Amino acid sequence: MSQRGDIISKACGKRPRVVSLFSGAGGLDLGFVQMGFNIVWANDIDESAVATYRENIGDHILLGDVSKVPIEEIPECDVLIGGFPCQGFSEANTSRRLDDERNQLYQQYLRVLSAKHPKVFIAENVRGILTIGGGAAISQIVSDFEDAGYQVEYRLLNAADYGVPQVRRRVIIAGVRKDISEGFSYPVPTNDRDQREGLAPWVSIRDALAPIPDPDGPNSDLVPNNTYSKYKMVMNGYLGKRPLDPDKPAPTVTARGDRRGGVVVLPNPLRERRMTVRELATIQDFPLDYHFCGTQTDCYRQIGNAVPVGLSRAIASSVKDLCREVA
Repeated sequence: MSQRGDIISKACGKRPRVVSLFSGAGGLDLGFVQMGFNIVWANDIDESAVATYRENIGDHILLGDVSKVPIEEIPECDVLIGGFPCQGFSEANTSRRLDDERNQLYQQYLRVLSAKHPKVFIAENVRGILTIGGGAAISQIVSDFEDAGYQVEYRLLNAADYGVPQVRRRVIIAGVRKDISEGFSYPVPTNDRDQREGLAPWVSIRDALAPIPDPDGPNSDLVPNNTYSKYKMVMNGYLGKRPLDPDKPAPTVTARGDRRGGVVVLPNPLRERRMTVRELATIQDFPLDYHFCGTQTDCYRQIGNAVPVGLSRAIASSVKDLCREVA
């Protein structure tokens, strides 16, 4: 093992401890769990998302506003992860502003990062973060993270390139503490639209949804959350109202909508209806037995806000390589 690898192995230990912020229903966390990381503390403000997390991942998640959590109540960790809320950055938000108060929630991430000083951090956000304020937002965020003692890089990754049946582009900001003196190596794609360089093809909606029983058939309850929105389908070209090609990955799953049932849900390209909660969760690469809590609309929203599990797993694999984790 190289001197650098020896330093990181000793720093991270055999099973790196992870603190997760803005955890939601657990998409990002699940990828790290699947790669052998030990998540010791998590947090989210959404009650139904926290219920989902507790049922599927563990009781270590705290329900509440992270800004009100005393820093001494958050445990020490080797890795900090989290996708700070992105509504103010999203390209779906046509009135994006640098001073949108929702764009300041990364400062809570920064507060924990500066206090706990983990060896590695991963922050996820929408690609709109790259252009807001003419690039001023991402520049400020990177600068703040660097001032906290990290070598920082960011890259736009497409979940479809990592076996997720969805074209979902997200910015992954990665930082390695400067005393470790090495940057982060982003995961190498495993899939490609055109199968270049011998990579596997993108995963299609058809293949992804094949194991899920018809929600209107006799075996509908063999998987959880196999219900769908009856929201009228009018194919007029707008988001959630445009035909999908079943032989391609799905477009980006969104969390737009309201609690009255108007959430935007992708249509099922093989049926004349919306996708079920289970189908949409599969498009986000959640396991078939992952149960979502809350109303149907709550479940759709949790899924739309999540990091695809396959993308998280690829990122966690790179963090694991950095830590020289023993499988």
